[in-house]
Amino acid sequence: MALCLIPAILFRPSMHFAILTLFPAMLEGPLSASILGKAADKGLIQIGLHNLRDWAEGRHQVTDDTPYGGGDGMVMKVEPVARALEELKDRTPGARVLLMSPQGKTFRQADAQRLSQEAGLIFVCGRYEGYDERIRGLVDEELSLGDFVLTGGELAALTMLDATARLIPGVLGAAGSALTDSFSDGLLEYPQYTRPAEFRGLRVPEVLTSGNHQAIATWRRQEQLRRTLSRRPDLLASAPLNAADQCFLAALRTKNEADKP
Repeated sequence: MALCLIPAILFRPSMHFAILTLFPAMLEGPLSASILGKAADKGLIQIGLHNLRDWAEGRHQVTDDTPYGGGDGMVMKVEPVARALEELKDRTPGARVLLMSPQGKTFRQADAQRLSQEAGLIFVCGRYEGYDERIRGLVDEELSLGDFVLTGGELAALTMLDATARLIPGVLGAAGSALTDSFSDGLLEYPQYTRPAEFRGLRVPEVLTSGNHQAIATWRRQEQLRRTLSRRPDLLASAPLNAADQCFLAALRTKNEADKP
């Protein structure tokens, strides 16, 4: 009797992403195009854009109010957010709730890898002056893109969703693409080249056209180390480095010191 082998990705339920926002139209285009759009069409991911006003009360569906104690700006109300999260979590049991906030932990590639294993993610996008503090007690974690402030959490949510979704099996066309990205192994990515072999006197490194796969692998690893040392030396402290990596870096540092004027 012949065995039929079915790819493992077919057994994984599609991952659910929900974005809670006051401006869903901001995200419709990016989420329906390119890799994310194709992944949704294939059923690998499901993305829902949810307008927070749908859970607000009153004719005007108000989602913000003036801050207690006075001050500039408006503050997002807790009630509509609470009602929205209760309903969205019922739709996707086990979904992790992420609050987009400049006060949150800085989002890293390791977070994308971790979050890609969740059953679902719910992104809460803020607006105005900030959140009613009680909203923070309704979420699982707060995340930030960095030490700057955006007009709202939509672009942060879109960025984090993209970084996470591309790690789900089947989303990228080439299975190994995500494995060689910058930060996937703690280092920056090695230089990439394609045709033509020469452009305005600049040639592709000979090793890449040699056909020697071991030499190519060694060159790529060393270029990762060289580029990371030059551009993001802080990453080397936590990157998994073997003895050969350490030896190459030591030689590179020695050369760099000798080359200084």
